[in-house]
Amino acid sequence: MTVGETSFAHQPFEGIATFGHQPFKSEPGGADVTILGVPFDGTVSGRSGTRLGPRSIREQSMCLWGYNNALQVAPFKDLKVVDAGDVRVVPPDVVATHRNCELAAASVLESGSRLITLGGEHSISLPLLRAHAAKYGPLSVVQFDAHPDTWDQEYVGHRFSHGTPFRRALEEELIDPDGFVQLGIRGPTGSAQDYADARDCVTRMLTTDEIIDTGVPAVIEEIQNRLAGRPVYVTLDIDAADPAFAPGTGTPEVGGLTSRELLQLVRGLAGLQLVGFDLVEVSPPYDPSGITALLAANLAFEFLSLLAVQST
Repeated sequence: MTVGETSFAHQPFEGIATFGHQPFKSEPGGADVTILGVPFDGTVSGRSGTRLGPRSIREQSMCLWGYNNALQVAPFKDLKVVDAGDVRVVPPDVVATHRNCELAAASVLESGSRLITLGGEHSISLPLLRAHAAKYGPLSVVQFDAHPDTWDQEYVGHRFSHGTPFRRALEEELIDPDGFVQLGIRGPTGSAQDYADARDCVTRMLTTDEIIDTGVPAVIEEIQNRLAGRPVYVTLDIDAADPAFAPGTGTPEVGGLTSRELLQLVRGLAGLQLVGFDLVEVSPPYDPSGITALLAANLAFEFLSLLAVQST
């Protein structure tokens, strides 16, 4: 190695903060995987700030090394990955933002690329599911989350918020009701009926306590058996992680999954017919250390790695 050379293509502090230093390309086409940001937090019921999530995740992703030892793939080499920047959001208008998100996602999918979306709040899963279901039909869904997000309304008279996306998606028949799995649900609720109502919406709800009691390998086996052969969309709310590992989120709940357990569960999806991913609810103002965004960047890297495994 001569003076001035390093073993890295880029140093973490160099260049524009695209995801993993991958090229920026605003027009769809010519990529295996497209990274898209949706910096929207107009309907949050807890602490705001997730509009800053995509930028923070990108910044932390510049620290990623390229090889995934657990899955034995190098996704940035095995796949052509581009960062398409952010959807144009309308902060006071969730419907307009969802429309822009759905159109952007549909354009990426029509180009033949797979899509990994960085939020932003969890309401953006609804337009993303619309775009993916238009291509693949009703989807099986794996949802990592502390909260079911199947409430009918959080605000009286308003059908769309970050607590309602999966109720709306079920109503619109975007989700296969026989293939909807929730992982990591926990915490206090408004009443005893909340979990009962959520369980009426999903195929299988596994609380954090149930995951720990059952064991991660057994949970992975159940998911694999239940969802084999189905098109699967994965949505990951960072509050599935315990706030010790992800304090930067709007509605933290204690007693969550560790970062290692989350990584194991995501890696355990290898072999399923994975069609799309989103990662949401990173709120950087509540985490000056950046460990929440760092975990999110690594989980998005795991998503990429799963697609690299799928392509081999």
